[in-house]
Amino acid sequence: MHFKDKRVLQIKSTDDMLRILESKGNPQSAYKKGTRIHVFNKMQKDYSYVLEENPGTNMGDFKPEISIKAAMELGIFELHYMTDQLLEFPKEWFIAAIKKGKMSPEGPDPTGNCFGVKSRLPLQEWKKKGWVPNTEGFISKMYPILSDPSKNPDKRGIFEWMVRYYLGRRIPELDEVQIKRWRAFTRHAGQIRANCKPKDESCRPVQRQALLQWLYNPFI
Repeated sequence: MHFKDKRVLQIKSTDDMLRILESKGNPQSAYKKGTRIHVFNKMQKDYSYVLEENPGTNMGDFKPEISIKAAMELGIFELHYMTDQLLEFPKEWFIAAIKKGKMSPEGPDPTGNCFGVKSRLPLQEWKKKGWVPNTEGFISKMYPILSDPSKNPDKRGIFEWMVRYYLGRRIPELDEVQIKRWRAFTRHAGQIRANCKPKDESCRPVQRQALLQWLYNPFI
């Protein structure tokens, strides 16, 4: 499997992405229990992890309602998230999203989100809230493990945790906290059901977009 290519640090278009995926992309079938993943992207170059489970298996209380591939095809995080992580994750996810116009390495594009609304806070805001390692905020005060880089290697927040957990990485202490946060996020679905007519996707689009980005069904 290929994990390192300096071209991922200089991607400017989906054509650049496709060239890398076609020459070095890893098929989902290559991800198996025991595989060691070496991370190389703009935010992380010295981290690796071993898949302790086969993808999508033995995930406990983490039970996504939408697959990662489907979420990417629908349009998440203003199409700009993960554009430099082509070799860490299965190439099929990216190729499918690119074909549907749902990847934007040129820059964030809120109009491409599934519900056409802005949903992606700047990294600086993530840091203020304590969502990522080496930061302090109300989330890190509730869950100190999230701000500890020795225990939380996921610099891009909970979606990065979800993808790595789905692939088969396991960090029990971190996983427990993130699954607790993921389950608590269902409150947004409850608010939509309480305030919107069924299937009225024009009602509370920001919350619907957020649900999709946490791999919950937003079409309720």
